[in-house]
Amino acid sequence: MEQINTENIKSQMRKGVLDFITLLVISRGPVYASDILNELKKNELIVVEGTIYPLLSRLKNAGLLEYSWQESKIGPPRKYYALTKKGQEMLNHLSLTWEEMQKSINRLIKE
Repeated sequence: MEQINTENIKSQMRKGVLDFITLLVISRGPVYASDILNELKKNELIVVEGTIYPLLSRLKNAGLLEYSWQESKIGPPRKYYALTKKGQEMLNHLSLTWEEMQKSINRLIKE
């Protein structure tokens, strides 16, 4: 019988909600990409740096994010991301979906 790799399953679960949790972090206010990574790592939602940049680009191209350049005290200007109106609407929709899934899963766990 093949042994199931729980780390792989956990990784796939995190990838499945990465758009949602990234939008959640950005919804708190304009944020720099490394700040997003730090927040995800702090909450044990580990993401490698090479994952976040294509994700941010995809979310921006979908009209969910916008960015602005801001001067940095310690180097070149930085790109700060913020939600667009469409991004906030998507976050609201995903939040409701998350709550529904959480209730369903919790019911299954308790049964």
